[in-house]
Amino acid sequence: MKKNILLLTDFSEPSYSAIKYALELFKKERCRFYVLNTFKTVYSLIQDVVPPKPGEKGYDEPKEKSLEGLERVSKRIMSEEENNPFHEFDLIARNEKSLLNAVEAIVEEKDIEMVVMATKGLTNDNSSVFGSNAVQVMEKIRNCPVLVIPKQAQKKIPKEIVFPTSYKTHYKKRELNYLIDIIRACNASLRVLHITNNGDIDENQQEQKEMLKEYLEEVKHSFHTLSCVTVSTAIKCFVESRDSDMVAFINKKHAFFDTVFSKPLVKEIGYKLKVPVLVLHDLKN
Repeated sequence: MKKNILLLTDFSEPSYSAIKYALELFKKERCRFYVLNTFKTVYSLIQDVVPPKPGEKGYDEPKEKSLEGLERVSKRIMSEEENNPFHEFDLIARNEKSLLNAVEAIVEEKDIEMVVMATKGLTNDNSSVFGSNAVQVMEKIRNCPVLVIPKQAQKKIPKEIVFPTSYKTHYKKRELNYLIDIIRACNASLRVLHITNNGDIDENQQEQKEMLKEYLEEVKHSFHTLSCVTVSTAIKCFVESRDSDMVAFINKKHAFFDTVFSKPLVKEIGYKLKVPVLVLHDLKN
């Protein structure tokens, strides 16, 4: 069965780097890639209250530019794909109020199994690791995993994935299925990183740890602990010291995810984040 993967592009180099990473990650899997670019209509000075419609200049010209850009991206992909028989591509130019609205719609329409995007694109400044679009998509797209790729990420199959946890929240096996699939497909190892203030875990945390052990018994994994350090410092030091290839989180609303992706902490994780971030989701939300 083919995977349906949504690739986001604003025609910037970071967005193309993210596309290349996805193509390499799923190199040996049957996939239909939907390549999405969103465009905004151009309002006339006279009729600036009424949005332009198809057939009108303010709509058709931006759409044409979007389609032309998608064709350039498509040609670039084909020149590097070497006719990979496992991959098919559909190009989508979409007019929506925001990128998030477009992604939400297409995830539903196309039964998307993963969204892949760059940490930042053309319009994001250098004041934070994640651009505003990336943060919105990571937080709000909850029907499928989101993989966010920094420009500096090496275009290689991940061999070690880091999974930070406090052991304070309950994980379901189906929430981890996509991560387990990636581990198997890449023949990778998972490093479960417990971050704590005192080094001890209570009875409930021990139960969560044992449950994780059961879920992960069919893949290579190990458990690690860092104490008396901030979450950001722990993740950054652990990943850099081991030369890990990816970090995976589960978006538990009002819990760990809020801490990890709060603006101050995002800046602390590192100005130049070099590994992809895979955001999975709490299925209750």
